[in-house]
Amino acid sequence: MLMHPYLNVSYNPSLGHFLGGFDIYDREESLGVELSEYDPECPSDREFLISRFIVKRFAALSYRHKFVLFLVLEEALDSDSSIFSEILEHDPMSPSSLPPGWDEMENPRAFFEDVYLKLSEAWVDDLYKASREDFSTW
Repeated sequence: MLMHPYLNVSYNPSLGHFLGGFDIYDREESLGVELSEYDPECPSDREFLISRFIVKRFAALSYRHKFVLFLVLEEALDSDSSIFSEILEHDPMSPSSLPPGWDEMENPRAFFEDVYLKLSEAWVDDLYKASREDFSTW
């Protein structure tokens, strides 16, 4: 069983892990202001956001952790598109918060498709290495 890289629990990432770098809860005046300058629906802004707040954020993960995280995204992209809208919905009971307007994205699936493309490029060697192993030994 693959263990979490920082906690003594099994590693079971969710689609929400990809949005963690955009969490502005209690950082509205710093990260919130910075993110408000970008439109996640604009392709060039989206490319920057993905590079800086997803690719960079997960750079220190092992190749196995990257592979498992990537599979979560791949499975989501193979499923119902409504999951992408649901993951962006604001939950007032949640201790996290995305930037204003993100829950109104017209095509949230496109955002996650671009995440997939960017990660498949950035992690090509790690994904290949992990795919050559027997996952049951993790």
